[in-house]
Amino acid sequence: MKYYMGLDNGGTTTKAAIYDAAGHEIGVASRETRMLTPKPGWTERDMDEMWDANCGVIRDVLERTRVAPEDIAGVAVCGHGKGLYLWGKDGRPARNGIISTDNRAYAYPVKWQRDGTEARAFELSCQHVMACQPVALLAWLKDNEPEVMDNIQWVFECKDYVRFRLTGEARAEITDYSGANLVNLHTRQYDDALLDCFGLRGLRGALPPLCRSLDIAGHVSEEAARRCGLKAGTPVAGGMFDIDACAIAVNVLDAQNVCMIAGTWSINEYLRREPVVDGRVRMNSLFALPDYYLIEESSPTSAGNNEWFIKTLLPEAQAEAKASGGSVYDVMNAWAASLPPETFVPIFHPFLMASNTHPNARGSFIGLDVSHTRAHLAKSVYEGIVFCHRYHLEKLLATRRTPPDCVRLAGGAARSGVWTKMFADILGLPVETVDVNETGALGCAIAAAAATGAYPSLEAAGRAMCPIGRRVTPNMEAHRAYDRRYRMYLRVIECLDPLWDDLQRCIEG
Repeated sequence: MKYYMGLDNGGTTTKAAIYDAAGHEIGVASRETRMLTPKPGWTERDMDEMWDANCGVIRDVLERTRVAPEDIAGVAVCGHGKGLYLWGKDGRPARNGIISTDNRAYAYPVKWQRDGTEARAFELSCQHVMACQPVALLAWLKDNEPEVMDNIQWVFECKDYVRFRLTGEARAEITDYSGANLVNLHTRQYDDALLDCFGLRGLRGALPPLCRSLDIAGHVSEEAARRCGLKAGTPVAGGMFDIDACAIAVNVLDAQNVCMIAGTWSINEYLRREPVVDGRVRMNSLFALPDYYLIEESSPTSAGNNEWFIKTLLPEAQAEAKASGGSVYDVMNAWAASLPPETFVPIFHPFLMASNTHPNARGSFIGLDVSHTRAHLAKSVYEGIVFCHRYHLEKLLATRRTPPDCVRLAGGAARSGVWTKMFADILGLPVETVDVNETGALGCAIAAAAATGAYPSLEAAGRAMCPIGRRVTPNMEAHRAYDRRYRMYLRVIECLDPLWDDLQRCIEG
């Protein structure tokens, strides 16, 4: 029997999963990598540690499943978009990798918006500039770490670096690079005029050759095979931006439905045959299916905030749940379910890593009083995260001629029935989840199956391998109750907006 492996590299977690041709999960392994925060607003990782983690999870999942390396018919890799992973001319990482939650370059998009640079770039890339995109980070490095710039051989995105280490071949898979302000979306190629906008023409030779998601972009090298346990020569597909992989895993392969991913990032997206070029959405990029653009509204404002809440404010609840054989997520779900939709809970803005409103906005609880318990705070975190998704969704819906049939929900929130119901009630739309533990890895495995010829197309592989789960319909009375608080959520954002620049100056001293 042949199997397909998906590798998923998030901001701090690396996963490998093996699937059969029907999409059944045979096994999964994961490892954490350290998030390094050398300064406020900086998030980095050690690139060698990251490669070690990928080798480790591949070995682990092969050992756990006892799948023979020669039975792995193909591999594909996905990873977080944006951020920056640089390979040096000395054959080593040029510096630490920069994760997509990094905000050090926040001043560059602001400056470029004011001086017209963003408008000129948008005509080519169809994207607004984000502080975590390679163009902003490279401009920051040019001004602050010129010695790093002089040593750059390759400019990689997250998963392209991993695939390079697997194969020894440098490629730039287009779903990622087209979402990085590095590609002209009209020509689907690099564009010197676009690089000129950001003062980065000198790096043109460091941009790897472009490839597509289903291209075989290399084969596992002898060196990588010794490290990870895969068979040398195993085909490695181009792979994709992790938000493409998740859309594939929930079978969003046409324009009918919206995909939401509630992970570290709030990802909200749908497919369209032409980009949205009037500036109303943050991102257009090329999707894994060549006929479609991925229309995206996103920010690092989703379930990663819940992880902070658990680790920082609920360590004893986490320990107690583990000791009793349960999960702290079960505890939080019970707390959230105990409070009816009309109950006032503090307004939570999930801006602990970055914001989708003001570049310097910070997280906050508004409206706390002595009557509030941990249950109220837990529900306010759940609620605030969904409000943030709704904020993005409303921008997407304004660009569609027809409403979606449903929202397909992936990520950590999709594993919670309570949270999924809140998504349906707050959005006022049906929500479908998938019976999948690792959506990113499954999307990669589906791509690997199509790339290696197990299916005639990505659509055929998706139909065969995607297990769509239950459908949750909204309670419109609950929707109206949440809608009143959502309006207050927006009002508080508006009131706090003038504060953030002064607070940033205070933080920076």
